[in-house]
Amino acid sequence: MNAHRNETKKSEELWQRACNVIMDGTQLYSKGPMIGVDGVYPKYLRKGKGSHVWDVDGNEFIDYTSGVGSVVLGYGYERVKDAISKQLEDGTNLGLIHPLEVEVAELICETIPCAEKVRFLKTGADATSAAARIMRAYTGRDLIIKGEYHGWHDWCMAASKRNAGIPETIHNSVIYAEYNDLKKLEELFLQYPDRIAGIIMEPVQLDPPEDNYLVKMKALCHEHGALLVFDEIVTGFRFDVAGAQKYFNVIPDMACFGKGIANGMPLSCVAGRREIFDRVQGRIFMSTTFGGEMLSLAAAKANILEIKEKNIVRDLWKKGEQLKEGANTIFRETGADLQCKGYPVRLLILSTYPDPRQDVLLRSLFLQEVVKRGVLMAWQMFPMYMHSEEDIRLTLDAFRQAAMICRNATDQNNVADRLEGKPVDWIEVL
Repeated sequence: MNAHRNETKKSEELWQRACNVIMDGTQLYSKGPMIGVDGVYPKYLRKGKGSHVWDVDGNEFIDYTSGVGSVVLGYGYERVKDAISKQLEDGTNLGLIHPLEVEVAELICETIPCAEKVRFLKTGADATSAAARIMRAYTGRDLIIKGEYHGWHDWCMAASKRNAGIPETIHNSVIYAEYNDLKKLEELFLQYPDRIAGIIMEPVQLDPPEDNYLVKMKALCHEHGALLVFDEIVTGFRFDVAGAQKYFNVIPDMACFGKGIANGMPLSCVAGRREIFDRVQGRIFMSTTFGGEMLSLAAAKANILEIKEKNIVRDLWKKGEQLKEGANTIFRETGADLQCKGYPVRLLILSTYPDPRQDVLLRSLFLQEVVKRGVLMAWQMFPMYMHSEEDIRLTLDAFRQAAMICRNATDQNNVADRLEGKPVDWIEVL
């Protein structure tokens, strides 16, 4: 794939207008200009079809952002699109309950090991916030141990760097613990006896659980009368149709799902043991106008059934393995200081530099050269079912050319000089 400088004039014009009327210019930081090389990356996408996207300037890309991980099957996937179109004829959000709420809830309970009851919401942050409230109501305790990121609501951002506007009274209500640090968890339970309502944590990100970490974390929670919640917003319907809890065979008390649940439509849920939901029912308030919105529920039903019937997850793993193995082979052969890490269904390109600043610069150069060759990726890479063998071949071809440029830049010690825009600037919130 030959390199070319993508036209970004319309993207830049829209961004200037956005900054005038939208706080931060975007609704989601993970979609903003900071995720790519600002000035080279497109800022606005116009259309997605299958595994490709088109920006407002007409540039076409093989896409691995996959709707920030929310699209599992592909853009405009026929079965999901047909389900949405059919439901649209009957309405989107009526004034009483729709049968789809029952049907999709039953489907989730049949699919997810921990799910005996569910509650539908709209976003991942909604679901994790609901889980936090349920944990506290169920146990009668105030403290929650959290992992790296679980959304933007007060409860989980109180202990973060960006906690302005959050009352100080809840700043100490949540405690951050690093993944795989069982000793820290043990110390916290001893430090705060009978105060910890539970732990909410992603079952996995890039690095695998060590020394039976998930099993021991669950046992530790139950030993101290606390609940274990898996944040499966990203892992759900990718690691397994039944979630990472099925993949690792560790069943939490509750779990939160979003992103891939409806192939890009806005829906999330908190699911868990019947006894937990029954105990808090009538004692907590959770109610949202759009929780039962029918287009997203119709999409979810079609999406989950398609994933099950066609064993989509197996295909995602296969394509992800091709990308990961191919990328790392290229990096070894070219001598580029880069590596592809993570599980095949959730990948990230990192540099091997110990210096964080150099790491960012080299990753930025790699992303720049890849996008110039028609491959769009950002903070992570998410394979989709509709990625073709040709997509993967072209992607790895772009990786090889970009890796050679990175190797040459490091040899000449001019990585920063090769950047044609601002380097990536992922926002830190912890």
